[in-house]
Amino acid sequence: MPNPAQLRDSTQIVLPAGTPAELRDRLAEEFVLTMLEEGDTYRFVGSPVEIDRASDYLVRQGVPIA
Repeated sequence: MPNPAQLRDSTQIVLPAGTPAELRDRLAEEFVLTMLEEGDTYRFVGSPVEIDRASDYLVRQGVPIA
């Protein structure tokens, strides 16, 4: 049985509030993701395939992904 934390990690990206608005906007435009603003963080939720693609994009932009 899959671990819930692993499933959650494969379907979301959490970015800190300091992430430039242009980058957040680009994620929302380029990928099929839902953006949720939660306090001082932004959570992008989507399918594992879209999260993978968005993660690759963020790494290319110099944003560290844990």
